[in-house]
Amino acid sequence: MPRREKKTIARNKAAYHAYFIDETFEAGLVLTGTEVRSLRERGCQITDSFCQIRGGEAWLVGVHVHPYSNGSIWNVDPDRRRKLLLHRRQIRYLEQKLQAKGLALVPIELYFDEASRVKLAIGLGRGKKLYDKRQDLAARQADRDIQRALKERSR
Repeated sequence: MPRREKKTIARNKAAYHAYFIDETFEAGLVLTGTEVRSLRERGCQITDSFCQIRGGEAWLVGVHVHPYSNGSIWNVDPDRRRKLLLHRRQIRYLEQKLQAKGLALVPIELYFDEASRVKLAIGLGRGKKLYDKRQDLAARQADRDIQRALKERSR
């Protein structure tokens, strides 16, 4: 059977605006059947979400998975905390890193992998200062202007 390619469900663009992402990790999610069907149907919203480590377990907080349209009583709370599936060594490593000031565990992208499993890319990010955000915005605007000029020139 041919392998599928990665299919993005939701992307957190605001994470790159607010944080310098130092390292990324791939984590599985503990979901119910109706949640997976809902993700296939409509997707979800991860922009205001965050990850935390409590009691040796990693949790995803603040993700809204829309209720499945045909789920009836089997639909669970759309805003519940969801457990992240990471190796124990990775959790310990992240817990040590999060003790440092200014670091946060931020969800970057929710997707179906090649085997159609729901995965979450999480990043270990340092918060940006306002002037860093302005510099990034100015650099992005300059790149857009350059691309626009090159496109005009090639016509």
